Amino acid sequence: MTTARAAPLRPDTAVDVAAVGDRGRRFRRGIGYTFLIGYALLMFVPFTWTVITSFKTQPDSVRMTFIPDPATLQGWERAFTELNPSLPQLFLNSAIIAGVVTVTNVLLGSMAGYAFARLRFPGREPLFLLVLGTLMIPDQLRMVPIYQLIRFLGLSAGDLQYGGVILVLAISATSVFLLRQYFQTIPRDLEEAAKIDGAGFFTTFWRVMLPLATPALGAVAILQFQGAWNGFFWPLVIMSERDNWPLPLGLTQFRFEFFTQWPPLMAVVTLATLPILLLYLFFQRYFVEGIAASGVKG
Repeated sequence: MTTARAAPLRPDTAVDVAAVGDRGRRFRRGIGYTFLIGYALLMFVPFTWTVITSFKTQPDSVRMTFIPDPATLQGWERAFTELNPSLPQLFLNSAIIAGVVTVTNVLLGSMAGYAFARLRFPGREPLFLLVLGTLMIPDQLRMVPIYQLIRFLGLSAGDLQYGGVILVLAISATSVFLLRQYFQTIPRDLEEAAKIDGAGFFTTFWRVMLPLATPALGAVAILQFQGAWNGFFWPLVIMSERDNWPLPLGLTQFRFEFFTQWPPLMAVVTLATLPILLLYLFFQRYFVEGIAASGVKG
């Protein structure tokens, strides 16, 4: 009994099949890029609208017009002259809070993440689950006990209000989780080599593990700086001194019971967006690498 054999493809037929496959891949890639570019432009529309509104007059700001008619700088002038405290002071207050919160989250989060990823101690897994469980508790449920603790520590008056807000935001479960996940992706051979050279836990962490975790540290820094810079709830709860207000609280001065002064408000929002935008542009490589690597191993 004989079996039929398939005839081999001719060279010109093989070339045609490869060309069709290449065209299909290019088409799918083009569709994907088109969708991503369109989505990016859609996400950019609110920021564009914010900038345009800052150059409008008050009556024109409530109309759905794309081009200011007439264009004016009154909104920007009022943003620099009518705020109390002044706009530079608001920026300084936000920079102090966001900068300190970023540093504490990077340092404390990396220490806790390294401990949960590498050290062996009783109750490690239940404690880590307890830390993650705090993500499910809304800030509104913690508001009363945390505020009472802040008052007990004397961090609810004068310039000490900075410390109250910073203490609440000093460490986040998200920072611990991201850094713990990243530390688990680093080969243990590096730690063992450091131990053979006589390095202890802290020396291994500081000189070996921490430099290797730069992408994750960059991702945590961007996330925490952005969250603290845009934070409104805890400064509103803790800060009663107007001179200590950060930018989000200062923006409320352009909102009233029956109307909102949109041009100066949008001018301040535009300026407040620039630090986050510049931070992400300079550290986006670390942000992408850190987020991607943190989800590799559970």
